[in-house]
Amino acid sequence: MELTQLDYFLTVSRLQHMTMAAKALNVTQPALSHAISKLENELGVPLFDRGGRNLRLNRYGAAFAKWVDEALTSIRKGMQEIEESSSPDTGVIPLSYLNILGVDLVPALVTAYLERYPKVRFELIQGDNADIDEQLESGRSDLLVTSKETVMDDREWIVIRRMPLYVVVSERHRFADRASVRLTELSGEPFVGLSKNCGLRDSVRARAIAADAGFALAPAYDAEDLITVAGFIKAGLGVSVLPRTPGLLLEGLVWLPIQDAEDWQWELGLKWRRDRYLSPAAKRFIAFVDEWSRGDRAASGLSDARPEA
Repeated sequence: MELTQLDYFLTVSRLQHMTMAAKALNVTQPALSHAISKLENELGVPLFDRGGRNLRLNRYGAAFAKWVDEALTSIRKGMQEIEESSSPDTGVIPLSYLNILGVDLVPALVTAYLERYPKVRFELIQGDNADIDEQLESGRSDLLVTSKETVMDDREWIVIRRMPLYVVVSERHRFADRASVRLTELSGEPFVGLSKNCGLRDSVRARAIAADAGFALAPAYDAEDLITVAGFIKAGLGVSVLPRTPGLLLEGLVWLPIQDAEDWQWELGLKWRRDRYLSPAAKRFIAFVDEWSRGDRAASGLSDARPEA
């Protein structure tokens, strides 16, 4: 049984005339008659009482027409919903992002997009690295706003923002009055680190290893997220390296530039899978993010170079 057969059947049942129905459907009368006969054979009962080219629904046809009409109406609604949800003008954009980015970056990005395309709707999901990566793998999200460290070979990547990293200490720390600090000076200091589900963790560790042979972290605590790291530092439990971003600017923290470490930046961007279908709505958002991020980086005086994914 095919949808075309069902559509033909409803047209014939409405017009109750084979020639008129064939004209309305823009098909030949023999083709229409064959489709109706095939449908009746599949159902095992006649659907019409025939009198030449005129037809009249019998009780089987009337009962079947009611259900076919409901089914085709539901299918059309489903097709319309898919069209609307994928349309670049009215579509839905499923977007996941790291928790800390919900304070500033993601709201700014979404607001800017909705100013240009107000009928688009976002489905926003926040979480740590493991949470949002699972959203992408399962297909619940098409796009992630996350950190560079999570990018794999089968992912595409657009840089949104590069944020300088700072050594952060409490206002009671012996470095609190310093204008800046060298990484080697942190050797032996209790260090508040990050769990494996935080995107900044691998970046800090890699830079720490490469920075200086005399620099060695002394891990004291591992926190699940950046705001917890900031809270531990404020309490005097150690020092850490963090981006100076809204949500982390707690009272009682001192942010010290890192001397001789120009490449200590946290790279944030938009990630998606290159092997998965993207709706026109998602594709338009990607293009917008690329445009928006270039302007954002230019305003911040940061490099516009796009690294390889």
